[in-house]
Amino acid sequence: MNANLGNARPIPHDEGRHVAMPLGGIGTGNLAICADGALRQWQLQNVGNHRGALPYTFFALRVSTWEPPANEVFVLQAQAVDAPATPLVDDDHVPEWQRELLRRHRGAAGTTFRGLYPFAHVEYHGLPVEVGLEAFNPLIPLDVDDSSLPAALFTFTIANPGPLPAQVWLAAAVQNPVGHDGTTPVDGVRALGYGGNTNRVRRERGWTSLVMDNTAIDPAAPGAGQAVLAVDAADVAALPQWTHPDEFLAFLAGRAVYADAEKARHAPWPADYQGSGPQQGYGPSPAGQTWNGGVVAPMILQPGESRNIRICLAWYFPNRYANFVQFGPPNPQWGPTRFWLGNAYATRFADAVDVAGHVREQWARLRDTSLSWVDTLAGSSLSPTAVEHLAAQAAIPRSPSCFRTADGAFFGFEGVLGASTVMWSGDVGGSCPLNCTHVWNYAQAVARLFPSLERSMRTTEFDVMQAPEGYLPHRVIAPTYLRQLWEVPIGGPVEPALDGMLGTILKTYREVRHGADWLERYWPQVKRLLAHVREKWDPDGSGVLRGVQPSTHDIDLCGLNPFMGTLWLAALRAAEEMAILMGEPAMAAELRELFTKGGARYDEALFNGEYYAQVLEEGDSAEFQWLEGCLADQLIGQWWAHQLGLGHVLPREHVVSALRAVVRHNLRTGFDGFGHPYRVFADGADTGLLMCTWPRGGRPRVPTRYCDEVWTGSEYQVAAHCLWEGLEEEAGAILDGVWARYDGRRRNPYNEIECGDHYVRAMAGWSVLDALAGATYDAATQRLTVTPRGHGRWPLLLPTGWGTLIRDDDGVRVSCSHGDLKIHVQECS
Repeated sequence: MNANLGNARPIPHDEGRHVAMPLGGIGTGNLAICADGALRQWQLQNVGNHRGALPYTFFALRVSTWEPPANEVFVLQAQAVDAPATPLVDDDHVPEWQRELLRRHRGAAGTTFRGLYPFAHVEYHGLPVEVGLEAFNPLIPLDVDDSSLPAALFTFTIANPGPLPAQVWLAAAVQNPVGHDGTTPVDGVRALGYGGNTNRVRRERGWTSLVMDNTAIDPAAPGAGQAVLAVDAADVAALPQWTHPDEFLAFLAGRAVYADAEKARHAPWPADYQGSGPQQGYGPSPAGQTWNGGVVAPMILQPGESRNIRICLAWYFPNRYANFVQFGPPNPQWGPTRFWLGNAYATRFADAVDVAGHVREQWARLRDTSLSWVDTLAGSSLSPTAVEHLAAQAAIPRSPSCFRTADGAFFGFEGVLGASTVMWSGDVGGSCPLNCTHVWNYAQAVARLFPSLERSMRTTEFDVMQAPEGYLPHRVIAPTYLRQLWEVPIGGPVEPALDGMLGTILKTYREVRHGADWLERYWPQVKRLLAHVREKWDPDGSGVLRGVQPSTHDIDLCGLNPFMGTLWLAALRAAEEMAILMGEPAMAAELRELFTKGGARYDEALFNGEYYAQVLEEGDSAEFQWLEGCLADQLIGQWWAHQLGLGHVLPREHVVSALRAVVRHNLRTGFDGFGHPYRVFADGADTGLLMCTWPRGGRPRVPTRYCDEVWTGSEYQVAAHCLWEGLEEEAGAILDGVWARYDGRRRNPYNEIECGDHYVRAMAGWSVLDALAGATYDAATQRLTVTPRGHGRWPLLLPTGWGTLIRDDDGVRVSCSHGDLKIHVQECS
């Protein structure tokens, strides 16, 4: 086990019921490794299904000794520990087939989980030999291809601590998933789409593979594809066809008590080389059924000896469809068609055999580079808790919340439908499609980890989504050649979201600062968007937005308010900087004047001596507003401005006062007896930052929607902003609350929810890492601006490479771990 992973927080299985780390690449689907050692949440077939099951897929172990005679078989999973349910989450769901398996067969006495995403380590207890499992999917920041592999990589380390030799067999069982649509429930080996499934054994270059196909499925069906279970051993016995775990575990128990690799190599048939084994079957499965398959790797371990066994599970399902409920009015263009979108990874590989071969050849490099990234985080001055949770930010773009189509374009839902979305559209599929501009306003992780993917989203916004009038609907319709949501009601909110449009300006400038070379191409679109905003919400050039302002709260804001106001001020500054880059000094000066007037007006009208409130104007409705309330996101534009090196958009002393007020009034510890009129994201003894409170009274009869909720994306935004302003105690209080809620006991550290699992707003957490480092980067000048901090080591991720920012007695310097870090360091006083 890697040293830094060994230092990760140990989580016993009975304290980590909700721990489920996703194993999958960008746009590939995934499965999850859980704290009890089980594999769950199967989502391979291009559809989010948080409770997706692949029955009878598990690991097992047999240990035998000659003297004293002993022979035991174990399922490598700990018994489920039930506890009261947590509202709106189901990461602790243990499927009935796993419970039944452990009722019929002995499991591990317990497990201990350690995780630093993308690596998980599981230690199994109560076995005659020592067993540890490392599981991961390659994650290499800035490298989209290496981070988009449809495979889960497992390495078992088995050691014999006893005084006598031990005969050990490691077994892996898997259900052939080809044909299943990933949506309908599976009953044992029966499910819609199954039938005609075949499993065959292949031996190549010292590896033994079980290749899973389906001879009857339509090649265009959602479940068409292939899967491969490959083991890094030549002397592996295989049982390609069985229907119940008892059959496979009997096969495991019936292996002869010696390891004979020669028999495997010279066997006339590639599956089971033992004459006393069961009769093999090779025909296609009956209609409506699939086969399970399994492999068994034998070994003899002398006292004190250990051995590593690598296992790769690869999959290939190329047929992604627009199989989700999209916003907007009914459209006759849709008809009964779901529209093929395809998968980017399927353009790189021919099938799952090809994927497994790539992993086999590149395993060491992929693992070493992924570990180098983990070491960059874990070897920094971040606390172990911060390392654990900030590393997990990368799980969201690699969950089914995001995908890449066959042409390489990147798309994102708001999240994955599940227990938190009972009010919306069931619990299978993507939540609130697609590329929602106002929710993605918060997300910072993709732009830093994989800049090319965020640039793809900007391309979609300007080339596809932008209306001829210049405005930007906050959702895109897929496939993108269909008419977009122009001049029609959208949903969440009904009219195009103003904060999403302002965010697009900010995100465009962010991508430019991160090295995008297309500003000249998209500058006319940015100007059209800005002109639309000015004409509709500030026609008199006051610098202040007025009228109905659709927002991420799924309602229309009104009057002068700091949420939309600070985004507007930051967008004006970003547009000014882009105008300078494009050689338009007159426009830059005009925008600076507008910014100056607007900032003064917002500050004068809204600062109440403690924080920024909302002021309605004549004719504005108070419904769904907050008025004198203290909104957590009241300074979201200032948070953006700090990340983009734009300075303060409002007076710093007022900004600091408002941030302190947000933490003082909105950070609540203990939710027993608290009224939750909508969704419960914090309860019991939890600590969480409420969206809005009314410390001075005056709560409207119909307050702003979601005011009594706790959103991790907003918590991260406020915490990072506190760090930028030097309010470290306030930031720490917020972050401690978030990370305690998601520590594995009652919520999953790899799945922060809102309107869906793996909710993309939570990727605001990446800004915490940037704020802790106190560094901003401008690719145009290669200038890294560093704010004054104490001594320490901080992860540094730039568009061309990553490494460590070091502050010590010798000053500030950078150490490169991957790529290229040609920078000029500028220290701020």
